[in-house]
Amino acid sequence: MQNKKEKILVVEDDGQIRKFLQFALEQVGFTVSTAGSAQDGLSQLVTGQTDLILLDLGLPDFDGLEVIRKIREWSEIPIIVISARDQDKDKISALDQGADDYLTKPFSTVELLARIRVALRHRDRLDGHKSETSATVGELTINFGKRLVYLKGEELHTTPLEYALLSFLFKNIGRVVTTKSLLQELYGISHNDDTQALRALMAGLRRKIERNPATPRYILTEIGVGYRLVDE
Repeated sequence: MQNKKEKILVVEDDGQIRKFLQFALEQVGFTVSTAGSAQDGLSQLVTGQTDLILLDLGLPDFDGLEVIRKIREWSEIPIIVISARDQDKDKISALDQGADDYLTKPFSTVELLARIRVALRHRDRLDGHKSETSATVGELTINFGKRLVYLKGEELHTTPLEYALLSFLFKNIGRVVTTKSLLQELYGISHNDDTQALRALMAGLRRKIERNPATPRYILTEIGVGYRLVDE
């Protein structure tokens, strides 16, 4: 599945889940290390090479949200939260703290592997393609240098706010972007509760880029959390 053996660190206090995840990930070619506590996980992270973290929130020594904050103080390593907490506020908190994605237990191995592939591709884009001036999803292309958007090769007129919204989503392609982070990016911290403005802006952008805005292909709504630009 991979050209090289990426190493995944599983931080999970349930021994059975740790063993299951280790087995499933090693079956498809990953190298896996495990930790049963936040402290053990952080120690492994700072002393060894790790490409991605699967992190449970309900750890015995530190809450997972605190672990995300600690990691984000010095590392941009992809973090996928795996948790039994299924409330939108928990997902939003994890994503706003810097997690790349969030899976609620129970989840399928197929879905987990898909999320891992997306997170690793996003890391590779950040690491290896920072000088690229354009990005494409399906028939939709954005040119960051010229601040232009193209659909099916034709230039698409967007307002400055529509461009800023689409640009932010492209820079986080495949990741869930919370409503709060979008509002702060577009309007500043003083307008981070104006969700109606964001919904109106999103509706206008979808009318321009989606064949059927009611069933979008490019920008998906993560209900109660935010939006995701699909990674095709």
